[in-house]
Amino acid sequence: MNKLIIFSAPSGSGKTTVVNHLLETMSNKLAFSISATTRSPRPGETSGKEYHFLKLEDFQSKINNNEFLEFEEVYAGILYGTLYSEVEKIWAEGKAVVFDVDVKGGLALKRRFEKQALAVFLRPPSVEILLERLTKRSTEVEHQLKERIDKANYELSFESQYDVIVVNDVLEDTFKTCEELVLNFLDNNG
Repeated sequence: MNKLIIFSAPSGSGKTTVVNHLLETMSNKLAFSISATTRSPRPGETSGKEYHFLKLEDFQSKINNNEFLEFEEVYAGILYGTLYSEVEKIWAEGKAVVFDVDVKGGLALKRRFEKQALAVFLRPPSVEILLERLTKRSTEVEHQLKERIDKANYELSFESQYDVIVVNDVLEDTFKTCEELVLNFLDNNG
């Protein structure tokens, strides 16, 4: 059976770090679904690697052509989405698809694929620690930081709709927990 593993979390929760760890340690079983977005690349990001960076009109064209499994306006004017072509390519390689998506996108994928998907919500130990992590990351200016914290509080309200919640407090423990979750899910043929 073709399977999907969905990771969602508020920005700054360590989701990308956890997903990258799983991809490194389970490269024979997993591959990453590169999302499309209308946001501008951050320094060091390359289109086709971290994201498919699209102009708004190109993104809209793909929506009109039903090329997305799901898409959301995550921040005002900034769209993110999962392309069918990404998922089909990974399944053709005989691997499970790993997603690093916002909560609404994650839940949309879970609803669509049900038992084929494992939905993991990665949460920070507290909103205060999340704020500290986002401040250290310093890719946001003050008003963006407030927007991300407000959004994090909103996203945390969806955690109970996920199959499992993992608190990312000690990173090595989080890695181990997520490895076990993924392996159990992949080994279960149900």
